[in-house]
Amino acid sequence: MRRTAIVTAALVFLLAGFATPFAARAEKVDLLLVLAADVSRSIDDQEFALQRKGYAAALTDPRVMRAIVGGANHAIAVTFIEWSGASDQNVVVDWTIIRDDEAAGGVAAAILAAPRSFLGRTSISAAIDFAMERFPLAPAESDKRVLDVSGDGTNNSGRNVTEARDQALAQGVTINGLAIINTQANPGYAFHTQPPGGLPKYYQENVVGGAGSFLLVVENFDSFAEAMTRKLITEIAAAPATSTPQQTAALDRRGLRRGDGFLGEAVVDAIGERDRMAQEPR
Repeated sequence: MRRTAIVTAALVFLLAGFATPFAARAEKVDLLLVLAADVSRSIDDQEFALQRKGYAAALTDPRVMRAIVGGANHAIAVTFIEWSGASDQNVVVDWTIIRDDEAAGGVAAAILAAPRSFLGRTSISAAIDFAMERFPLAPAESDKRVLDVSGDGTNNSGRNVTEARDQALAQGVTINGLAIINTQANPGYAFHTQPPGGLPKYYQENVVGGAGSFLLVVENFDSFAEAMTRKLITEIAAAPATSTPQQTAALDRRGLRRGDGFLGEAVVDAIGERDRMAQEPR
């Protein structure tokens, strides 16, 4: 009797050990995406509102949804954070799995409803560090992790931004950039928003990096929504399992430049061509 009890207890222990990993296995998605928005003081209230509306509009754009459902797992996971100075980072919308219009609409509504998080200096490095802490907390798994940084100025707070970037890249995360050309900022911010060589050059050299990384330049806040839409489509469509070599070649022919840091103007048309090719018999 005693021997039977011992054997039974051992079996229960072993079964429990095997069951735990299966029970804890996360859902697979095509992309883990951290959207990191600059809300430093060089961005005034009107520009902030345009930026918020731009994120919301992009997430609910039918073109973005088509890109999501066209992926291998038909879903992505997104979290939206705002950042400013070295100690100023906030999760506005926590990780959400988007696989349909309802989920996308929920994230967009939450972005629009939340109060502005900060109004301080600009620490891109701290934003990268904070975003890197978010990836392990995602409710899903993916072979592709992307940090999407948008901002209108240089790093002027916190540690060296290239150090933060390089550490993130070493962990396999891709950092894409959206450099906003802010010509309406207070004259006192001129060197910050318009550094030598221009803000796109600064982002290219200090912020973006990783496999398939790119930089998109936004000439003003009024065009932010369309730029973010194109950016999301590209990031989603670039997920590892969504494109065959033939489809990738088609994208390159239509102006999508991979790995050189810049995004061509024909992204939406290129994605449409990729989708059409996916329907053709092989």
